[in-house]
Amino acid sequence: MTQRHSTIRTESRIIVAASIDTVWAYLCDVGRWAEWAPTVLECRIRGGGPLAPGAWVDQRARDLGVDHRRSERVTAVDEPNAMAFAGTMGTSVARWGMEFVPVGTVGTAAMMWVEVDIANIMRVYPARALQAQIQRVSDREMTGIRAAVEADVQAGAGSP
Repeated sequence: MTQRHSTIRTESRIIVAASIDTVWAYLCDVGRWAEWAPTVLECRIRGGGPLAPGAWVDQRARDLGVDHRRSERVTAVDEPNAMAFAGTMGTSVARWGMEFVPVGTVGTAAMMWVEVDIANIMRVYPARALQAQIQRVSDREMTGIRAAVEADVQAGAGSP
């Protein structure tokens, strides 16, 4: 018997007052992900090295009051335009990524997308409620990214 699942998708968009190269460099520094991702406590690329397809991003995270470890596989890196990852959310397969487009001479349009194939026990949770929660977290993360990158630029630390 084949298990049924449905896929939900969210998209969050912001404009960052920084060059695409500055935004890209910030997001490739996975050690700084805890600055903008509310569930990430620590983050690193397994074995060191750059953010590259096939690499694993290991995290120490905190969800619902519980500390745990999780890993995501890097599935795409198209510098400085896009990055994507695959892993799990609860008991479901999940994918997420970011896309970047220059805006004018010193701005970047950034979009974060998240897809979750709702399966197994997660099917008991209403899909619309899960989608709304993912959207809220993504919007919060994008606000955090913008704040961190723009603070670096103002401090002179984010200019390539």
